[in-house]
Amino acid sequence: MNKVKMRRWAILTSVFCLLTAFLRAGDGADLIQVLHSSGLDATECYRIRDVSLVKEDLRLYFNDGYLIFAKPVRGERWAAVFSGDVEGGDGEVLLLPPYRGERQSLAKFTQTPNLDEHFSSGLLLFTDRSGDELLDQIVRGERGRKSEEEGALLAGQWNQALLNIAAGFQLRLAGDLLTSPAFRPGLLFAAVSGKSLGNFDLFYDSRAGDQILAGRLAEHNNRFSYDTWTSFPARSSRNGAGQPPAPFACERFKIDAQLDASLRLKASARISVKAGSHPVRVLPFEISRAIEITGARIDGAPAELVFNDSPRERALRTDENDSFLLVSPQPLAPESTHQIDFEEAGSVIASAGKDVYFVGARSNWYPRAGMEVSIYDLSFRYPKRLTLLTPGDLIEDRVDEEWRYSRRLTPAPIRVAGFNLGDYEKVTGAAPGFRVEVYGNRALEASLQRRAPESEVLASDVEPARLSGVRGVRRIPPLQPPPPPPPAPPDPLARLHSVGADVSSSLEMFSGWFGPPGLQSLTVSPIPGAFGQGFPGLVYLSTLAYLDPSARPPSARGPREQTFFSDLMQAHEVAHQWWGDLVLPATYQDEWIPEALANYSALLYLEKKRGAKAMQDVLEDFRDVLMRKTREESTVESAGPITLGFRLDSPDTPDAWHAIAYDKGAWIFHMLRRRLGDERFLKMLAEFRRRYEFRPASTADLRALVKEFLPPRVSLSSVDGFFENWVYSTGIPALKLNYSVKGAAPAVRLLGRIEQSGVDDGFSVEVPVEVQFAKAAPQTIWVETSNAGTTFSATLKQVPTHVSIPVGTGILATR
Repeated sequence: MNKVKMRRWAILTSVFCLLTAFLRAGDGADLIQVLHSSGLDATECYRIRDVSLVKEDLRLYFNDGYLIFAKPVRGERWAAVFSGDVEGGDGEVLLLPPYRGERQSLAKFTQTPNLDEHFSSGLLLFTDRSGDELLDQIVRGERGRKSEEEGALLAGQWNQALLNIAAGFQLRLAGDLLTSPAFRPGLLFAAVSGKSLGNFDLFYDSRAGDQILAGRLAEHNNRFSYDTWTSFPARSSRNGAGQPPAPFACERFKIDAQLDASLRLKASARISVKAGSHPVRVLPFEISRAIEITGARIDGAPAELVFNDSPRERALRTDENDSFLLVSPQPLAPESTHQIDFEEAGSVIASAGKDVYFVGARSNWYPRAGMEVSIYDLSFRYPKRLTLLTPGDLIEDRVDEEWRYSRRLTPAPIRVAGFNLGDYEKVTGAAPGFRVEVYGNRALEASLQRRAPESEVLASDVEPARLSGVRGVRRIPPLQPPPPPPPAPPDPLARLHSVGADVSSSLEMFSGWFGPPGLQSLTVSPIPGAFGQGFPGLVYLSTLAYLDPSARPPSARGPREQTFFSDLMQAHEVAHQWWGDLVLPATYQDEWIPEALANYSALLYLEKKRGAKAMQDVLEDFRDVLMRKTREESTVESAGPITLGFRLDSPDTPDAWHAIAYDKGAWIFHMLRRRLGDERFLKMLAEFRRRYEFRPASTADLRALVKEFLPPRVSLSSVDGFFENWVYSTGIPALKLNYSVKGAAPAVRLLGRIEQSGVDDGFSVEVPVEVQFAKAAPQTIWVETSNAGTTFSATLKQVPTHVSIPVGTGILATR
């Protein structure tokens, strides 16, 4: 389970700081202060009619009302407020999502697949020259007249609201306003008060992969989060327009870290960066909230750090990181290389028992920017009683009194570097051509310690003996049995060798199928909890995977859990060396691809290890999870299309993302395998790995690749239909087959009909009808279904012994 989920709000993580003008140090913080103290300009208020903003698919109409602009910052109008508080006052937003899944998502929140909402007021933030466009329509187009008297009233009413909302966008606003408009991918944000939907937000962000977004800040379980109604690429992007170039790239990380006796982290990180095609002075980074950046320098000169601890910004994020800006004392020339030095400190390690530790912030314990791959040179100084693990080749390892020092260097670029530590036992794997080391905790984590049962009542605790009614006879209390010995605690190393064998076998198998991983060495280590994580060269496995199945907690002893911890987890995390670490998801909407491929790769390993029946049992279990009812009596699978990513989770379906991305995703690849055949399917995955090595791959890229590996006489349109129904939409059909057989060999006539129900009318898939014979290989007939029912016929050389649809094992369906 790759936890490096790119569940990042597109507006807050877009790269935004290209500069051509020289600015003095401190400009970032100064600009944020100006934004914070700025407000609306009463002298720039207009009574307007028929003014509009059109950003490709997003259309905003200000039909009748007042529009007041903010005071300029660095010569730019950066905000405005619309008020329809007049007779007949009105604004309107039109937004038509282009994809069925996004229309379903929008309808889930608004009860309509297309957004056509009138609003009474709206607050706008913009760095894309929208202010100039509005003023041009008002002044040159003669669609408004000034009203300073109304401007004074509106400024008093709206100034605080403007500053409150702008506080959540201060880093973005500062970065954009410090960027020359010639190189700036700008932002338009609108918070509107709908007449039927209430308050909601609209975004058009040129930098984001999904430029257009509608949603609302909401409170769930006493915590603020963001409900994304719909999010999709703008028309120009859908038609092939490329993304703006990144302002810089991180090429190498050299991190010198120390863990003191309490295991508090202190580190210096030197990052070699290369500027992009334009001058850049403001560089955005992010880091775990558990880490404090205490200083920064660029090429030896002090650089400004700009932070923004905004509750709104944190609510918009879906991870535990914070963004910050690094402002160079002078612009970095295009294509130039530079050294950035950060100083940091924080506590990211928690004790889970005696010398058993949980390392948090595994992917962002150092400053990062983007998902590009880099060389890592990692040095650690730590207590010598422990073992510290990082990816890469060992360059140095020595002991100095009570401390140990180790240094590792990755021989190839990787996208992220994690670390782990503990008091470990080690076994060496046996995968030809690879160095495999598997570590397990010598001690048991505290949460898995078995509590001794309460002692039986002892004889001395019984009420003293009393004389009975017979003189001289004494009633003796019965002897109490001695208390049973407390159960032996689970052995944290019981399955160390089994884990090592599975890791080695799956690594060898996947290498044969997909090609070599990014690194030729793999270190596997335990982590407290019930999850795993696959980083380049370093895999974390739940400590439950190391326990004997009978010694696991009751909650982990069901058939599903036992298969997961004993058979699937190791292969799943090893598979991330390819899917997620080598082939990267393009956006959060493509995160399902590496998770689904890792899950299905683990199923392929299970099939090889335990047979087809074991794999089929897991697939049936996956289907049952997807069909499970929620509190609203809908199925988990109906939470949304797999491409919604983290947006699938909600208070009603808190685990929908996991079930749909992992379980339905595995089903998607299983059905593709059935359609392509084993040989073509594995060749397709090998080509996927080769073509997108260290590159982001999208769902559209995957669909195009599948078309290249279709068997003869299978139409390209069938792939589009497959993705439309299984990937971009929802639904698990119920299928019923009726058939009859007429005639005799060698001209047996098979007549059949498939009834489909439980899905929308537009749902249509190719179903494999399996025909079994007594003395010949089975035959598969592919039939396209519909809710109206589908008839089919075939001529067979023999009378079949059985005709069926492999529901639950060959196709994701129910009976």
